[in-house]
Amino acid sequence: MSNMTEEKPHLVRQAPQLPAGASVVVIGAGVTGLSAAWWLARDGVDVVVIDKGIVGAEASSRNGGGATHYQSPLFLEEQRLWPMMDDLLGYPTEYRPDRIIFATNPIHLRSYARIAENIRNLGFKVTDLDSKVVRELVPLAGRDNLGGIYVHTGGQANPQRTVQAYAWAAQDLGARIFQHMPALRIETAGGRAVSVVTPSGTIGCDHVVIAAGPQSEALARDVGLFMPLAAARAEMIVTEAVPLMKIGGVDGNGLYGRQTLRGNLAYGGGWHEWLPEQPLTGKVSRPSTPTVQHLALRVAQLFPGAAHLRVIRAWAGIVENTPDGRPVLDRPTGPGNVTVASMSGVGFGLSPAVGHALRDLVTEGRCTFTDIDKLCLSRFATLRPDWRSEKGWFTPATVTA
Repeated sequence: MSNMTEEKPHLVRQAPQLPAGASVVVIGAGVTGLSAAWWLARDGVDVVVIDKGIVGAEASSRNGGGATHYQSPLFLEEQRLWPMMDDLLGYPTEYRPDRIIFATNPIHLRSYARIAENIRNLGFKVTDLDSKVVRELVPLAGRDNLGGIYVHTGGQANPQRTVQAYAWAAQDLGARIFQHMPALRIETAGGRAVSVVTPSGTIGCDHVVIAAGPQSEALARDVGLFMPLAAARAEMIVTEAVPLMKIGGVDGNGLYGRQTLRGNLAYGGGWHEWLPEQPLTGKVSRPSTPTVQHLALRVAQLFPGAAHLRVIRAWAGIVENTPDGRPVLDRPTGPGNVTVASMSGVGFGLSPAVGHALRDLVTEGRCTFTDIDKLCLSRFATLRPDWRSEKGWFTPATVTA
């Protein structure tokens, strides 16, 4: 296995030649597309994955690594699968269980109490914490913390290791991955998708999975689907290392993140820099922005014991956001052989369950383990074309007269 650091790109075996055809073409090699490919390959499906860059190049490897999405219909499957993922994939994800969320103001404390109630209602244990216990479990927390909750499920994993694990595990099962291979368009005939066009040739297929992040909107239009998405840049910071805390996943102050196994604090959350529609090909420049400074301030507020640490790296990844903030997982009746997936910023933690759901949609036509009807694409059928303007989802500096 590779001895890569967390922030370096992943190395996967590049398939030697673009095939003329495959049973399923997955567009997008983030965690969603790779998990779907792995689940399909487990069933012996002939699957090809293509991506305009390298695997996990965007938000899939640039996120807080959290795995506690209690509001999702996929939550139970997420919780069932994560503790098994290292064994199932055969490669490490650095998964660690449990999560602490603590408050620095009364509004957040009330919000966390509601989170605890919701998770308990789903059958999982949550322990209420007073300020003293928070400091015992999170030595970096300040004395003025107001307490919080200890969620005895969920947890966190290493996003870069996990993307790498999905890619290698899918390849071990016969999936073929082509990096730097953008999907230029999806071709149709007789009302169905029949092929995916790339710069190096056309791949015929029986089914297409669109999991291309912000590029999914344009690709969905090729097959007559309206998939409203707004691209945004999400940033994270990484600090110097400190001694490992008992629980690696600690949230609060509007932040999400984790402590890495090396001891670094990796955190993001908050304001998005909204971007125009993303091109199907080419690279997007992502220089540092004032968001990094704001993140550093809020990490210092959450962890006064870490306020002296230097920020040693900053990450930026492009995420796509649906108008209502919920994912899209659907196999629309028209064209019928296209499955769409957009995770609206929560793709990493849900990826084991999402891959399972996508496998089901492709092979069974429905999700077999939970009801995902509320994630269907048709909920946007009456959405106004200027929905982004109505929501104010534009960064002021990018708006033109």
